[in-house]
Amino acid sequence: MSRVYNFSAGPSMLPYEVLKKAASELLEYGSSGQSVMEMSHRSKEYKAIIDDAEATLREIMNIPDNYTVLFLQGGASTQFAMIPLNLMTKNKKADYIITGQWAKKACKEGARYGAVRAVASSEDETFSYIPKGFEKKLDPEADYVHICMNNTIYGTKWHEIPDTGDVPLVADISSCILSEPIDVSKFGVLYAGAQKNVAPAGLTIVIIRNDLIGNAMEITPTMLNYETHSSNGSMFNTPPTYNIYIAGLVFHWIKEIGGLEAIGEINKKKAKLLYDFLDSSKLFKGTVKKEDRSLMNVPFVTGNEELDAKFVKESSMAGFINLKGHRSVGGMRASIYNAMPIEGVEALVEFMKKFEEENLNV
Repeated sequence: MSRVYNFSAGPSMLPYEVLKKAASELLEYGSSGQSVMEMSHRSKEYKAIIDDAEATLREIMNIPDNYTVLFLQGGASTQFAMIPLNLMTKNKKADYIITGQWAKKACKEGARYGAVRAVASSEDETFSYIPKGFEKKLDPEADYVHICMNNTIYGTKWHEIPDTGDVPLVADISSCILSEPIDVSKFGVLYAGAQKNVAPAGLTIVIIRNDLIGNAMEITPTMLNYETHSSNGSMFNTPPTYNIYIAGLVFHWIKEIGGLEAIGEINKKKAKLLYDFLDSSKLFKGTVKKEDRSLMNVPFVTGNEELDAKFVKESSMAGFINLKGHRSVGGMRASIYNAMPIEGVEALVEFMKKFEEENLNV
């Protein structure tokens, strides 16, 4: 068997150890006589799986007791509506910071339910930086402030959490969840699609402060009400059972490595390898301001579209797949999530050096 280095922005690669564990349990989980995929979500066997997944996530993220963990469906995009429907209920207004396409989409959806302001934006420079110094513009009467913590397409990240005072801070952490320690207590809501750093596509994780549950608008559909899911232990309807099982395996994998502190150090080393090369390269260059660079998503270009296409083609043939940049920005993008080993980044840098030598003066 020959596995490639998969630099996809999502769905992305999973830890090899997790895949092996899942493969060994595919036909029969424990002594249950059945696969997890076949289990009733109401069975005692599955109850143990989902309870363990939540407990392990709470442990590695140090989630306070006054927060509820929800395992939902619908992707992070469904949260663009669930958040205003559940939170924009007191003063009917919210502030959004626009740092990429997903933040724009969240803001647009939020505007369907109340008065939304785009307080700051980095669109003027193709979302290549994180806005600074906007805190004084925030409305103290807003029901929440929304940010996208890590921008998958553009490769930027919030390295400093904005101070929103008494206004709950809501963050989309889809492409940086579990990549390093995060102080959950500084947020009202954290949400993430699992397909980048946690599990196969189809699972959405929501971590919400308890006082923000139970205030939904009258028009809120039952399935979009956080209280529906919190009061039913994420089992109001059939949850994405197998994805939650895989997520639990990933949580244990992180715990065994040494937790988020250890995985964060590994991710910093991987990112440094790639950024150091880009900063010294005569052919390739990064597209993000250094102080705002993501640990997870690294966009880069040669400055020549034909050469970019050549690089994507040849890198794929060499076993480095899904390096093509998002269609909205072009170029290349290496997504180096938790499951990408350091060896994969080292091999990519060596390939890039070779490509540079062969194409620098072409």
